[in-house]
Amino acid sequence: MLYPGTAISGVDSGIGSIGRIDHAQVFGKQYIGMHPHVNDEILSYFRAGKVEHVDSEGYKDMITSRRLMLMKAGKLFYHEELIDGQGEPFEGLQIFIRPGVKDLKPEVIFQDLEQRDSENSWRLLASPASDTVLRLSSKTWIYDMKLSLGEITGLADMPEDNLTALLYVYQGAVKVNGSIELVKRESLVVKHEGISIQTETGAELVLFYTAEHAPIFKDGMFSGNKTNF
Repeated sequence: MLYPGTAISGVDSGIGSIGRIDHAQVFGKQYIGMHPHVNDEILSYFRAGKVEHVDSEGYKDMITSRRLMLMKAGKLFYHEELIDGQGEPFEGLQIFIRPGVKDLKPEVIFQDLEQRDSENSWRLLASPASDTVLRLSSKTWIYDMKLSLGEITGLADMPEDNLTALLYVYQGAVKVNGSIELVKRESLVVKHEGISIQTETGAELVLFYTAEHAPIFKDGMFSGNKTNF
């Protein structure tokens, strides 16, 4: 469980609209009973195994490595999950993003990916743009990439000026600017700087951009600011 602001701030457990990132692994089956979310926008980025989602709005569907789900909890929302990690152990991220405003209407959005991996190229998964399927209400952009052994890349082009980046290593290991080593579950905050990313092992990366001073609601149930850190 990552609260990305705790390493750089004594005030906010998140960074702008990025509230919390959970990296989970499950072997076998696990049932998570009906539970609430309030004012969270949750991207289910699952890379192995599958999860059946059922919620209080009548949605029922399967989330897999090629089918993402954005759950916009808004005022109040309940859901349950049946995780199937038997044939293939489950692993994935639940990404808790802070909404632009509080008490939005609950909504669930699914998107099928053409391919499981985006090889050596940043792929936009979610953004505030009107033509994005997984549309966020805050100024937040989320990308992913599978970086091959020996490849070198930078960050994705910044969609707006003066954004803060958070680079998260989902699998493998990378070296940033030739000296900073990051391994699985580690992250790096980047502000006002271009960086070089390379891997000697292969790596799966998730990249976030957030406008730190844009309007957001910071009191979501899980994405909200935690003061006891």
